[in-house]
Amino acid sequence: MRFRPCIDLHAGVVKQIVGGTLSDHADASLKINFEATKPADWFARLYHRDNLSGGHVIQLGPGNTNAAKSALSAWPGGLQIGGGIDIDNAPGWLDAGASHVIVTSWVFDAGRIHMDRLSALSRKIGKNRLVLDLSCRRSGNTYVMATNRWQTLTDEAVNAALMDRLSAFCDEFLIHAVDVEGRCAGIETELVTLLGKWQKIPITYAGGIAAQKDIDTIEALGSGHIDFTVGSSLDIFGGTGLCYAELAKRYGPSRIVRDSGEPS
Repeated sequence: MRFRPCIDLHAGVVKQIVGGTLSDHADASLKINFEATKPADWFARLYHRDNLSGGHVIQLGPGNTNAAKSALSAWPGGLQIGGGIDIDNAPGWLDAGASHVIVTSWVFDAGRIHMDRLSALSRKIGKNRLVLDLSCRRSGNTYVMATNRWQTLTDEAVNAALMDRLSAFCDEFLIHAVDVEGRCAGIETELVTLLGKWQKIPITYAGGIAAQKDIDTIEALGSGHIDFTVGSSLDIFGGTGLCYAELAKRYGPSRIVRDSGEPS
């Protein structure tokens, strides 16, 4: 089980946003938990210092290209990139320093995964450089994938059959529990239980983590195989529930250069 750090970008600034409140319309409904005064590359250097590889940079809408590239440049090969990725721009992001590209919306068509698109992208950049974002919302008794900034529910339910089918084309899954994302009110235990029963390629779970007890639950339900991301409850993002330095020591590599302080 690993701690996977994040850099969420909105209008070129590192922010923590409540899941599902970002849309293509005016930002009147947008709920922001945190807005950083430090640039994206500061966070990337912090993660690099503590060797927390496999984290992700997510571009939430337009205006984030420069900030995203600065983060990737601060740690070439250490971070994944998502947000607006397609078959045309994916190689450029890899060349810019991303270890993987993260894709969701581009591989969908009329509510279903476009397998020809997915296959073509996987062949072009290599299965080992592709992460599929299976972020989902509860719909009845199932969890349904959501695209277009989590505003559009698809016809694809997250289950073992779907993950079996998609794992042939990618290296990892990233899964945000959208209904609890950014709310710091607890995780989606039923979703984590479902993911914990699968365990064929790496999975990173995000959404609702408020305190150490939530991480302990993920570890137990996933038998230590599910990695996790923490956003709004983390102290470096203005939260009070969890300490970045403690997570880096406990769930990162065994050797941490410094316990706390500014990245060099």
